[in-house]
Formats: sequence, C-alpha cells, structure tokens
Amino acid sequence: MGRSIVTVQMSADASIGPSIGWYEPDGAHEAAGEDEVRLAGAMLLGRKTYEALAPIWTKTTGDFADRVNGIPKYVASTSLTGPLDWNATLIEGDLAERVRHLKAEHQGDLLTYGCGKFAFALVAAGLVDEVHFWLHPVVWSEADRPFHGLGRVRMRLKDSRVFGNGVVRQNYEPLSVER
Repeated sequence: MGRSIVTVQMSADASIGPSIGWYEPDGAHEAAGEDEVRLAGAMLLGRKTYEALAPIWTKTTGDFADRVNGIPKYVASTSLTGPLDWNATLIEGDLAERVRHLKAEHQGDLLTYGCGKFAFALVAAGLVDEVHFWLHPVVWSEADRPFHGLGRVRMRLKDSRVFGNGVVRQNYEPLSVER
C-alpha cells in the first residue's frame, strides 16, 4: 500500500502562487524532488495543477520526463470530462473512497503537487500521510499560501532536511483539520 504525499514548493514566506518566478532549479534539492517521483506509483492531481503541468511535461523529453509522463495520473475535477491526456484518468464517484482504493492498488506513493482545495480535501478526509513543504530562501510576497482560506491543519514534524543551496524540506504528518 502506498502513502499519500502532498508536496509543495514555496518561498520562505510561503508564497505558492502561479507566478513561481522565485523557484531556483538545479540545486541540491532537485535530486531529492526527483526521488519523490521515482518512489511514486501514481500522481493525484487537482484540475488546476493538472492543467498547469500537462502542457509542460508532454513537451519535455529525457529519462526523468519519461518517468513523469509514464506514471499514472488521477485527476479530481467537477468540470473536466474524460478522456484526459498525459496518461491521466478522471477520478469519478466518491473522492475519499476512490483515493483509498488507489492507495491500496499502488505499491508506490501517491504524489500530489500543490496545496490548494484538492490537497485540503485529501487532508480533511484523513487520506494524506505526509505533507512536504520545500521552502526556498527568498521572500516573494504573493497572496497564495498553503491551504489558504480553507481551514487550519495541525501537523507534527516528522523530518527536516537543509540542502546546500538553502532550500529546506520539512515533512509533516497531518493530525487534524479545523474549518
């Protein structure tokens, strides 16, 4: 049975918004982020993340892109209709029931990018085993924040790692949700 992991890149002031100009690629953290994907059996994505990532990755080539593009993706949306591109399947029916089934079905982790409504729904349903925050050493001051306006998520720190370029990955276990 795989774990469900929400992973999100953010600035030091927790900006996760769409103008991700603060993100610095090619640092020591990149290999660890790629390892998350290598350990994944599938991806769970909300509509916005799916629509943002699919056009980028379907045009990207190379060994790692082959891994990303080949992995099954499950997309939660009330507005999309199937079939979907990018090796993706629309999640139909009860979200919690379907995700429980996917966790049992896949040996690797179920990886969710982003920290908005979809990720909050997973956490609120008790379906997320870990939340990984990747904090980059820059203040960006965008309004979008993890779970912004959705509620409070109480968590316990499981692990923390500082990379040579100043990026810090904090792994948390969600404990409770307050709306």
